[in-house]
Amino acid sequence: MKTFLYACFFCLVAAAACNQKKNTTDNAADITVKSASGDVAKDWKFGVALWTFHNFNFTDALAKVDSAGLKYIEPNTFHKTGPEQKDSLILQLSPAGLGKLNALIRQKGMKAESVYIVGDSTMLSWKKQFEIAKQLGATFVTAEPPINMWDSVDSLAGAYGMKVAIHEHWKGVSHYWHPDSVLAAIKNHPNFGACADLGHWPKSGINPVEAVKKLSGHIIGVHLKDIAAYNDPKLKDVPVGTGIVDFPAIFQELKKQQFTGPIYLERDAEDQPSNLPSVLQTVKYYNDKIKQLQ
Repeated sequence: MKTFLYACFFCLVAAAACNQKKNTTDNAADITVKSASGDVAKDWKFGVALWTFHNFNFTDALAKVDSAGLKYIEPNTFHKTGPEQKDSLILQLSPAGLGKLNALIRQKGMKAESVYIVGDSTMLSWKKQFEIAKQLGATFVTAEPPINMWDSVDSLAGAYGMKVAIHEHWKGVSHYWHPDSVLAAIKNHPNFGACADLGHWPKSGINPVEAVKKLSGHIIGVHLKDIAAYNDPKLKDVPVGTGIVDFPAIFQELKKQQFTGPIYLERDAEDQPSNLPSVLQTVKYYNDKIKQLQ
């Protein structure tokens, strides 16, 4: 059985490699699409990264997203599913279990544009998590692929017809703390792009406005997050608009870049009894700032 799985996997990679020969460009211009409305900001898919509600099971987390009136979500493969599925992690679910999650998402009128995956050091693990993302209807995964697996993960993404948005944690935690590291991964990997985490960059002393400019044309998704100060990796995030991140400038730059992907608000801090009040606060802040865009 294991031999059969490896054979299937390498067939997928081989097929992807053939497709990649058609496009080895260093840029990611194919990631963005033209605006349907004529105003790209109106096309941004504003939603929630479900890590925001990681201390609640998947069903309860969706209920909180629904309470905020948002429809786009980024699940993660390490989220607990709830008592109906024995509190298993999404990563542990069978295809039937994933089908139940998908049905719940559709019932709420929501869409999982992407899935945050933990990756791993084996391609079988990456393949399994791409499969989960595909079954949940995602168009890309958010991840931090190991340097020695760039080629393999890029080929796998091509085989699944998906993109990999490279996420950035802060210096000392992630190889991708600096936008230059993200660009190095994207080079010659046509299925790689960037997930701009606006609150993590300042922890490494990086101005998120400048980082967004540097990654122009490569940004697939955004994590909307704020922080109270620069150069302090111990800080937890603060509600969007109350910290040091210049969101109006970032929104203006994203509009200039013709970005049309999802923008997920995300909280790392755990407010009590939940992060829902700060999510509602962020929804109002976001809508107000988007209306002011020129």
